[in-house]
Amino acid sequence: MTTLAVALAAQWPHAESTRRLVAEVDPAGGDLAMRFRLPAIPGLVSLAAAARRTRDPAVVWDHTCALPGGVRVLVAPPNGAHARAALAILATTPGGSLVHALARDAGVVVLADCGRVDPGSPAEVIARRADALVLVTGTHAEDLAHTAARLGDLARWTPRPGLLLVGDGYPTVDVQRELGVPAIGRIPHDPAAAAALAGHRPPPGRRQGHGGLARQAAALARALAGPAAPAALPSVNAAAAVPGVTAQQVRQPGGAMPPPGQGLHPLSPVRTPPQVGQPHRNGHQPSIAGKEPPT
Repeated sequence: MTTLAVALAAQWPHAESTRRLVAEVDPAGGDLAMRFRLPAIPGLVSLAAAARRTRDPAVVWDHTCALPGGVRVLVAPPNGAHARAALAILATTPGGSLVHALARDAGVVVLADCGRVDPGSPAEVIARRADALVLVTGTHAEDLAHTAARLGDLARWTPRPGLLLVGDGYPTVDVQRELGVPAIGRIPHDPAAAAALAGHRPPPGRRQGHGGLARQAAALARALAGPAAPAALPSVNAAAAVPGVTAQQVRQPGGAMPPPGQGLHPLSPVRTPPQVGQPHRNGHQPSIAGKEPPT
């Protein structure tokens, strides 16, 4: 999820006029400080302390660090207990979360890495207010078993999740049928691009910046960024359109998510990389939740 959030921010359209922030709000702790050799302070912990003294969302920028390319990051401490304590403070600050308030600015996009979908997660407060909530999962049996087990908890976060699949494994159509949630797309396992996004050298023989992950992240970023030209819009009933989800994901207000299918073993794993679906149009400040993708 962290790799995907950084990829989306790096590929976000109109970067010259948009302030891009990757916020690590994973209660299990963060990875970006270690990956990019950044200090833990400023970061999530120092922002939580500042939130006790101010309601000005602009203060968030004072607690971020810069990545190459102009992306700012709000880093979480690697210690999960410290991260949870900071998130608990931010979630209960008067006037709502400063991170969410910052995301209301039309010139700002916030991509929040919310970690796993766990009951009582302090990241739930941020996820509930997102314009788009994307659940990221691998497509092997163990990945899908974890995802299916968490769909009931996710229904309390949002009745309309966007399911993003990662890597090879079971075919997209079978995953959708078993989980009962349509997919908004599928991104490849791309070690070279993932290494570059993590501040490392790509594996030998792989060219940096030309992998499938970068291309698909750019496509997904365009889809999440805002309205497309009319000719590019999918042909759907306008009354059913909901920001952050594809048309077929719309449910009636108060409707529960369908129960996931049982027994993933009858599905046939794909032998070659599946086709990556083109994601549809979504909102402006997405959150990302689910299992860490194998990138």
